Amino acid sequence: MPEVTAHHGLFKNTNLHVDDTGGSGRPIVLIHGWPLSGESWKHQVPALVDAGYRVITYDRRGFGRSDKPKTGYDYDHLTEDLHAIVTELDLNDVTLVGFSMGGGEVARWFSKYGAERLHSVVFASAVPPYLLQSGDNPDGPLPKSQAAEMTAGLTKDEDAFYDDFVTQFFSVDGELKVTEADRQEAIALTKQASKAAALEAMASFANTDFRDDLTKVTVPTLVIHGDGDGVVPLEGSGARTHAAIAGSELYVLKGAPHGVTVSDVDEWNRVVLEFLGK
Repeated sequence: MPEVTAHHGLFKNTNLHVDDTGGSGRPIVLIHGWPLSGESWKHQVPALVDAGYRVITYDRRGFGRSDKPKTGYDYDHLTEDLHAIVTELDLNDVTLVGFSMGGGEVARWFSKYGAERLHSVVFASAVPPYLLQSGDNPDGPLPKSQAAEMTAGLTKDEDAFYDDFVTQFFSVDGELKVTEADRQEAIALTKQASKAAALEAMASFANTDFRDDLTKVTVPTLVIHGDGDGVVPLEGSGARTHAAIAGSELYVLKGAPHGVTVSDVDEWNRVVLEFLGK
């Protein structure tokens, strides 16, 4: 099924590009990071299929091969899009795996839909509980000045911004942890994003407070994060998410950057498969 139609927008429906491996295995929905697409899961899909799972990836609205409407980039709308996919495909006993920005849809799901249809969830290098540093969120890892710089950089020059961002995405202390070919593949995916969507989505993942959402998580949860992540730092995000979700598991990939699904494929896949098999 190449497309699922999400809720009505201001002018028309929003069609989301979906890839579904099919089969009778328990469904795993992989939710990609910003500003990439479902294609960024290419190292995970074969491993999950080989383990017997049905794997669904999709491109978030505004990114990849999905429609690029002018609106709908807040997490309520983005989570409604995810729900549209789950219900259209009639998925049950699902594991949601949210990488980076995708962790926001996973968290918001519980406030909007409870544990409906879910088996478990994975927060992978994910943005919850709340990125932006503020008076009531002093442990937020994203200072307002840095958020403003990111917005200004993307607004001024997309190509230069994405070239630098993808480098940081895969680096630890200035050292690139993937091949140049891997870096170029990620840059190519950023070219599919709408600039307007990228800016709106950036504002959403920076400014959305998921602390209340996390208190509603009631299914088995894995938090997996690299301790060298300079984009979404472990201590400000993954460690706090783990602390907020009773009974959650935390796995830290030593010396790993933000883009662990590429840099540390074997270890990441092994840990997630072990969690899924419990």
